[in-house]
Amino acid sequence: MIAGRPVVQGTAEGAALVTSEALSFWGGYDFHTGEIIDKHHPLAGVRAAGRILAVPSSKGSSTTTAVLLEAVRAGTAPAAIITTGVDSFFALASIVADVMYAKSFPVIALEPNDFAVLRTGMRVTIDRAGSIRF
Repeated sequence: MIAGRPVVQGTAEGAALVTSEALSFWGGYDFHTGEIIDKHHPLAGVRAAGRILAVPSSKGSSTTTAVLLEAVRAGTAPAAIITTGVDSFFALASIVADVMYAKSFPVIALEPNDFAVLRTGMRVTIDRAGSIRF
């Protein structure tokens, strides 16, 4: 178990999708399909929809929030996002999705050494307190 800091509280369960590189959702994520489409990203071609996306941070501007919000509306967003620090763009997308669509997702911040333990394919459960079990 890892104790994380809940930036946006919630519960989620699913397979982890882990990367050590930041991700730009603007031009890097297809909200229609949930696929990572940035050809230069290590997860290019992989679908993050419904998975626990572990990414150190977002990359780019506030358009990340808009694309992620559209993914929530379309049902193609990750089930949760785990980061290595407080990412305001991810948090804002979850908070606005809750207000607009009554569909938020947990955003959990981990210390870098705890983040490094995560591996793609791990079955992960997140509780409201930010604890991550695998």
